Amino acid sequence: MTTTPHTLAPVSADLLRQRLASILPAHCLIEETEAQRPYECDALSLYRELPLFIALPETADQAQAVLQCCHELGVPVVPRGAGTGLTAGAMAHPEGVLLGLAKLNRILDIDPVARTARLEPGVTNLAISEAAAEHGLYYAPDPSSQIACTIGGNVAANSGGVHCLKYGLTTHNLLAVEMLTVEGERVTLGGDGLDGPGLDMLAIITGSEGLLGVTVEVTVKLLPRPEIARVLLAGFDSVSAAGDAVGAVIAAGIIPGGLEMMDALALQAAEDFARAGYPRDAQALLLCELDGTEEEVAQHIDEVSAIFTAHGATSLRVSEDEAERSLLWKGRKSAFPAVGRMSPDYYCMDGTIPRHQVSHVLEEISRLSKKYDLRVANVFHAGDGNLHPLIMYDAADPAQVTRAEQFGVDILELSVAVGGAITGEHGVGLEKLNQMHDQYGESELHLFEDIKAAFDPQLTLNPGKGVPILKRCQEYRALPGKHNHGC
Repeated sequence: MTTTPHTLAPVSADLLRQRLASILPAHCLIEETEAQRPYECDALSLYRELPLFIALPETADQAQAVLQCCHELGVPVVPRGAGTGLTAGAMAHPEGVLLGLAKLNRILDIDPVARTARLEPGVTNLAISEAAAEHGLYYAPDPSSQIACTIGGNVAANSGGVHCLKYGLTTHNLLAVEMLTVEGERVTLGGDGLDGPGLDMLAIITGSEGLLGVTVEVTVKLLPRPEIARVLLAGFDSVSAAGDAVGAVIAAGIIPGGLEMMDALALQAAEDFARAGYPRDAQALLLCELDGTEEEVAQHIDEVSAIFTAHGATSLRVSEDEAERSLLWKGRKSAFPAVGRMSPDYYCMDGTIPRHQVSHVLEEISRLSKKYDLRVANVFHAGDGNLHPLIMYDAADPAQVTRAEQFGVDILELSVAVGGAITGEHGVGLEKLNQMHDQYGESELHLFEDIKAAFDPQLTLNPGKGVPILKRCQEYRALPGKHNHGC
């Protein structure tokens, strides 16, 4: 079945303004163009658009009323968390309302006995672990943007992070989500138990990028902090040697708490920024965190050190205390902004590949770097094969923008060609819409379309993102013109 969206007439901005003003306090509604500018894009600044209005509700009831109003008038709604997404998934619709949820930022409850936290969607990822720390607990998924990104956005993108190799993605650490349907109905998916009756709707909602509903409350699992965690730092004289070492660690039956790689350009940028003591002469750097009991960690450090040495490690260093462990991670977690100091702009890609293809793919990216005459720094979750090449360019040069975008397309197509996926933890958004056709066949895309239509028959919830509606030129009178991907 393909979807034929209803034909929706343009809505009077005056009418919409009047209705929204009756729902929200004046300071929660933004109409002026300059005041809207901070919301015109997410962290992928290549794509920008302004909405008719920005609604910033302070309660779930207000968010519900906004959705009910927009549904009644047939107005598109784009949900937005902190705006740290990297695929233009939160880019506004020019005829719609941008629904920002960052003001819903209360930690509603932490239950140390059940090891759960109940949160509003605007709570930042890092704030969850900080609040749980007094109970010896923490929240495992930890995207690099965890100081700013919100749990609602993490649910929308099914975010991961350093520790997802061992402890899973957002979807593996959720118990329940309360969401608003496009009609504004409030429903609960999941519950207090590890499994619930009926279809696993929680799994469908997680990672759905605001296409199926709007999250207004999240219940997450908390984990006990490990007895000890130490980081093993290893330098290599080639990315292929480091890539092979990653595969050997997993093949040995060891699942580190985190296993990350940076190439020479990325580690130089990170070292300049963090002064963590990274080996500047290395061509590739591995950061391997091992956690557990004292005995378990000591044994794994010996085993992983031996594996790294056997694969040609040119330097090895083990963190001695928590301060040193934090410093070593500071470099990795600061790598994105650190690379930003080397170039006016960079384009962060997000593809996933089989671990045994790491060396081959990095060599291909290096070749593409020469082809497009653009530098690239590779920072990625090596343990789970989630690449994050940072393509450096100057947005003031249209030719460089074009080359950067095509470079990114080539990386995604390469990921599919070697048996991987076009997305890891960033989602599809607007950025990867065309590459969905590389990943999936027509029947699969029809299935995604049907799921979207089941939740949102008029296709007004975050239209034009995530699912390439096969008749998407009809979707809400077409996507924004300058981003219509050839429709």
